[in-house]
Amino acid sequence: MAHHEEYAAHGVTDFIICLGYRGYVINEYFANYALHAARAVTLDLSKPGAEFQFEDAEPWRVTLVETGLETQTGGRLKRIAKWIENEPEFCLTYGDGLADVNITELITFHRKHKVLATVTAVEPAGRFGMLEVNGDRVTRFSEKTHAGGSLINGGYFVLLPKVIDYISDDTTIWERDPLERLSAEGQLRTFHHRGFWKLMDTIREREEMESMWSTSRAP
Repeated sequence: MAHHEEYAAHGVTDFIICLGYRGYVINEYFANYALHAARAVTLDLSKPGAEFQFEDAEPWRVTLVETGLETQTGGRLKRIAKWIENEPEFCLTYGDGLADVNITELITFHRKHKVLATVTAVEPAGRFGMLEVNGDRVTRFSEKTHAGGSLINGGYFVLLPKVIDYISDDTTIWERDPLERLSAEGQLRTFHHRGFWKLMDTIREREEMESMWSTSRAP
């Protein structure tokens, strides 16, 4: 839910979740959301249903879409095309990272440059997609690993629906051909984020983030 709160803090409250591995867990969570979120539940056993009392219910609209167990990142985006094709733009992020990206500034930056795609660039000790940039224009995107010290794909995008045309099918990896083509065509810009950014791909990374939260060191 952290990503939802991060975006909602900037006024983005309509979400689409691309479900894959263990997607049923997320479906189940939202199917029972009232039970998870309610501060009090009143049951009248002589009547159907229940009465739920909330303190601060989030004003969110959440659409859960099954996008396949083996579908690649680009393919998942293509599978939700009908939910985003009429939007002027939309945000995209992964489910395994957390950052204090200023979403409002990111969207404003994207609109200013009038391109099909904007990617947030970060500078951790890298092992992810490398960005070669000229100012804020991406001149080359490579998903190959590197030695660190360069700008990399931070996973927070603002996109126009037309980027769906760059995705062939379920086997398309978003970070390869689509982003490589967009950068080659001058349609990809970078929004530099110099604040907190951390992935949670391993048990160790999860423990580090939970420790930051429990010791009040979370930014």
